[in-house]
Amino acid sequence: MTAPYVNTGRVTETVRPVAVVTGASSGIGAATARRLAADGYEVVCAARRRDRMVALAAEIGGRAVACDVTSAADVASLAVEVGERCDLLVNNAGGAYGADPVSAADLDQWRAMYEVNVIGVVAVTKALLPALVASQGQIVVIGSTAGQVAYEGGGGYVAAKFAVHSVVDTLRLELWDQPVRVCEIAPGMVRSEGFSLTRFEGDQAKADAVYAGVAAPLTSEDIADCVAWVATRPPHVNIDRMTVRPRAQAANHKVHRIFDKPAEGAPAQ
Repeated sequence: MTAPYVNTGRVTETVRPVAVVTGASSGIGAATARRLAADGYEVVCAARRRDRMVALAAEIGGRAVACDVTSAADVASLAVEVGERCDLLVNNAGGAYGADPVSAADLDQWRAMYEVNVIGVVAVTKALLPALVASQGQIVVIGSTAGQVAYEGGGGYVAAKFAVHSVVDTLRLELWDQPVRVCEIAPGMVRSEGFSLTRFEGDQAKADAVYAGVAAPLTSEDIADCVAWVATRPPHVNIDRMTVRPRAQAANHKVHRIFDKPAEGAPAQ
């Protein structure tokens, strides 16, 4: 699949369309960068881990930018590197920290989740919006089903993803007269590199328990496929929101698990 329906505005040079992917060093971000490059995009890979960025960019023929989306200086540098053209922005950087009940909330973790999941999305979008308008581009935000329905132990992550959901809807309303499409992709259970391990501070047993007994959770490549499909719709078609779960997950709290023996439950994703 190639990357059609781009470069219809003031940008007229014949080059590959430019996609920016935040949080591209692993998981959904890395899979998305690879998929978009395969579909014909020049991908700007942005994340904190520069060594991974350099390797990924070399692999896919893209550009590597070390960027912590919670750093104003890093986001400004990213905008300079991107330049005047941006056909697609994939706001993927984010994460969950902890699974404590609200009554025992670690407020530093809550602040960190709000900074990376919400402020980071707003900061990068704001910085790249002039290039997106000039390119008649598209913004895709990787949200979560946690931003649709609360669950016990979700606490700060649920709050942050509900905020992301609202930011996307507000942005779409505010850009109603601009040639920029806005979409949220809200995955359910994705077995991606590092997500649960980060949430449980490196506790591999707790991370594995999230997916225990689930025959086929979603993969990072599944979400990358969704991004590519959304990004290649005709320019008059806006996919407002896509919710995607594995077949085994009917809802955040209702997951089909098959065990040889009973196992402890784990927080939903």
